[in-house]
Amino acid sequence: MLEIIRSEERFQADYGWLKTKHSFSFGQYYDPDNLHFGALRVLNDDIVAPGTGFDLHPHNNMEIMTYVISGSLEHQDSMGHKEVIRAGEVQCMTAGTGIFHSETNPSDTEPVHLLQIWFYPNKQGLTPSYDQKSFPVRERKNKWIPIVTGQKGGDALHIHQDVNVQLATLESGKSLSYRQAPGRRFFLFVIQGACLVNGEEVKAGDSVKVTDLHQLTVEGQTEAHVMLMDLA
Repeated sequence: MLEIIRSEERFQADYGWLKTKHSFSFGQYYDPDNLHFGALRVLNDDIVAPGTGFDLHPHNNMEIMTYVISGSLEHQDSMGHKEVIRAGEVQCMTAGTGIFHSETNPSDTEPVHLLQIWFYPNKQGLTPSYDQKSFPVRERKNKWIPIVTGQKGGDALHIHQDVNVQLATLESGKSLSYRQAPGRRFFLFVIQGACLVNGEEVKAGDSVKVTDLHQLTVEGQTEAHVMLMDLA
């Protein structure tokens, strides 16, 4: 089964300093039929205005992933980290027993565009942790690059959940396939551009929920930047 959720179907809000689109129930948006997709709990597509951001706030018992699409994001937390996450970089945090953090746009002129993604952890009460890594465009041209995984080792960042998150940038006319193991599901998000997913047209902001399919094939119609999550 392949279900397409169009960009305009997502919950959208404009708070002035923040323009956000939610793929799942979050904050003031609640839909009991759209709480999560497997272990995927949150996917927020955020644009934060210059010099603004999210003040210090708490999290616990969640695996948090942030991917910066353009601009930069300054992060500070109660573990002592003070980092800047730049375009093409991924940050992962285990909130576990509890953390406080803030996320702000340090630029005076440029907005920051980011995806904030939450996964349920495979265990409660984990020790909080932080990691960050860059995944340059040249490394993901016309191929899947693992960026986050529940398995230790390799180049991808580790989280405490049975997921594999991949990035790819496809040139027009180029295609990639990914086989689905029995009992697993895919969530594909189009970050930029337009592509075909098993022959169906999708564009920036669209997402695709996939269950019980043998194989997923993605073909660029324009240059397309996509994220694929392989979930239990």
